[in-house]
Amino acid sequence: MAIRSCRNSLFVLIVVLFCCFSIRTNTAAGDDTISLQQPLSGNQTIVSKGGMFELGFFTPGNKSQNHYIGIWYKKRPERTVIWVANREKPASSATTSELTISRDGNLVLLDQSKNLIWSSNLTSTRSNSTSTVAVILDTGNLVLTNQSDTSMVYWQSFDHPTDSWLPGGRVGWNNITKQYMTLVSWRSEDDPAPGSYSFGMDPTGVDQLVQMWNGSVYYWTSGRWNGEYFSSVPELTRNQVYKYIYNESENYLTYTIDDAKVALVTRFQADVSGLGIQWAWLNTTPAWLSVWSQPKLQCQIYSFCGPFSICTETGGPVCSCLQGFEPASKKDWDSGSWKGGCVRRTSLLCENNSTVINNGQEDKFSMIPDMQLPVNSKALLISNVEQCQVACLNNCSCTAYAYNGSACLIWSSELLNLQQPISGGNSPVGTLFLRLAASELQDSSNGVSTGAIVGAVVGGVVLCLGIILVLIWIRRKRSQSRASFKQGKEGSLVVFSYRELEALTKNFSERLGGGGFGSVFKGVLPDKTTIAVKKLEGLRQGEKQFRAEVSTMGTIQHVNLVRLRGFCCEGDKRLLVYDFMPNGSLDSYLTDDHAEQQPLGWKQRYQIAIGTARGLAYLHEQCRDCIMHCDIKPENILLDKDLCPKVSDFGMAKLMGRDISRVMTTMRGTVGYLAPEWITGLPVTPKADVYSYGMVLFELISGKRNATVHEDGQVTFFPVWATKRVVQDDVVSLLDKRLEGDADIEQLGRVCRAACWCIQDEESQRPTMGQVVQMLEGVVEIGIPPVPNTLQRVLNDEGNALVFFASGSHQDEPTNIIYQ
Repeated sequence: MAIRSCRNSLFVLIVVLFCCFSIRTNTAAGDDTISLQQPLSGNQTIVSKGGMFELGFFTPGNKSQNHYIGIWYKKRPERTVIWVANREKPASSATTSELTISRDGNLVLLDQSKNLIWSSNLTSTRSNSTSTVAVILDTGNLVLTNQSDTSMVYWQSFDHPTDSWLPGGRVGWNNITKQYMTLVSWRSEDDPAPGSYSFGMDPTGVDQLVQMWNGSVYYWTSGRWNGEYFSSVPELTRNQVYKYIYNESENYLTYTIDDAKVALVTRFQADVSGLGIQWAWLNTTPAWLSVWSQPKLQCQIYSFCGPFSICTETGGPVCSCLQGFEPASKKDWDSGSWKGGCVRRTSLLCENNSTVINNGQEDKFSMIPDMQLPVNSKALLISNVEQCQVACLNNCSCTAYAYNGSACLIWSSELLNLQQPISGGNSPVGTLFLRLAASELQDSSNGVSTGAIVGAVVGGVVLCLGIILVLIWIRRKRSQSRASFKQGKEGSLVVFSYRELEALTKNFSERLGGGGFGSVFKGVLPDKTTIAVKKLEGLRQGEKQFRAEVSTMGTIQHVNLVRLRGFCCEGDKRLLVYDFMPNGSLDSYLTDDHAEQQPLGWKQRYQIAIGTARGLAYLHEQCRDCIMHCDIKPENILLDKDLCPKVSDFGMAKLMGRDISRVMTTMRGTVGYLAPEWITGLPVTPKADVYSYGMVLFELISGKRNATVHEDGQVTFFPVWATKRVVQDDVVSLLDKRLEGDADIEQLGRVCRAACWCIQDEESQRPTMGQVVQMLEGVVEIGIPPVPNTLQRVLNDEGNALVFFASGSHQDEPTNIIYQ
């Protein structure tokens, strides 16, 4: 009996010991090291000593079945991968693959047959495999080093970046190894293979940052390094210290976090969209916040819309297919992913029959005037446009031509980067002749056959009958709709079907504008009431949660808030229906760019300031739950027929959830209104809206944008000058020159002082929106505000200090900040 008990105890001990060793092996003991004796495979990971970063196998996105070795942030709710080892050659299985140290001291990834998938590829062996280890550091750097002397670094991931650049990392080149260290975007969200876009130092040796397409076409430059910052983007030095190293062996740029008091987790990324983005982590959201991005215009990203499509920044959809072409993937196109571009509906005749002319039907050309011409053309010395056309017709690979009066330009491949001319751009502009199949361009000069005449008559009769039937059907539907809308108004919100909104907006044909939340289209209800329909983009909420949030928004009623009329929630489609504001948004009245707009008088400006403040105060202090707007700017202050201000897009922050910071800070024009706490990681409260409102007040006073770019490349930041004048009690000089001094000086003083209090760096020094209303109405006295610390640094440094507004400046021009 004792023997059996002893055997059982021994068995239990063996099992326990086996489990302990198994746990050690499967988790890599939470260690930060890979060695020959301790490889990594399956679901094993290693974690940096401080718990900042983790390395292991991962599968990207939702569709991929491939496995990669990557590094990601450990303490984040969503995995953010910052480095991929085998991005060009995935592993088919994580459980049968192994990351280990090879006999020659390299870090290698092997498949189940011990075939090499990836290697650190050290050409010279400076150590043996038993002493070499791979260690993941709290900087996010993976280093191959000597186990007994960690100062000996044989290889490091910071010298081989993928799409991300972390503090301490480097971009540039090694003159000895001829290695070019640059960020290259992923191919897609599900594929970390090298994509089309790169971000890094100029490969030609010029001391500037560049963004390139396919490593050959420049589409953004930072301006040259002046020893402290890059001339066109000085804002990059905020909270960061850059070092540009240039010597015989290497030439690179690196950066570190400047202020030890700012717990800033940040990274740069070459995004799949073509943007170069700097992200900062906000614990308050928690989410990644885009604090800087370039280029500022989508159409400045090379081939943003893909081949055979046009990119347009002003009005209508951003991307549209050329005549005779259709989206390569309608699903991607509808979801806002345009990189795949467009394909021909009808093949060219020469492609089908190996001849240009067949039965007199030759390929024809569609004329597209005032087009920014593609760059990949071939020039022919031809004396006139007719010969240029013939040259294109005789070459089956020719897709388009242009004639500039002295040379014939021929395109023999995909047409990329077609767009309407951008103001200030330097790309050639001309008339493009696009080659199409004859059926895509029916020639009206052709003879008309008898059959065609008969067909036309029959078709006309059928068309008339069809029109009569359609009119009868529309009349019945309109009667039904009037009844249903009348019933809907007696309730809370009208629930529209997507088909109804398609009809009311004429298939979303008239676009009023748009931003990070989606596009807005004009529509008309059956009772002739004009509406604005917003198609939301990027929402991840389920139907139940969306309906609950929208129902809450529908109960919010205030004279200075845009009224929500209804919504649509079908499948993945989310739309909101608002009252239409005939006078558009406030931003259209702030500059001379809109000659048709008369400048607002002071009385109108004063009422807009008070009305906007009342609307925000209602959201912050009078709703059942405090509602933060998070995106106060002139574009979101709409004006009704009487120029009464109405705040729009309130409630969007709640709808977007954790995505609000990403969406908000990548929208054009938003960043310049953000409070400092968005960047420094401090808690974000309604006082962030107060800061944004203060920035809007300055623009309302001056009648122009806060940041003005001059022809010599200098930038005037109005709040710097304004705060100085307010302290000196000289507010008249701040007034829009177009008003010629016609303003109530007492009211002007109140607005100027209130604006200065609103933009204080410390949120505790800012008033609440309720207090702002009292300030503007003259209920409370307003003391002389101090100059905010950020702006004071600009004054002290003669304009060389850098402020957060500058990320909204034009990236193609050198930038120096001045204040007088």
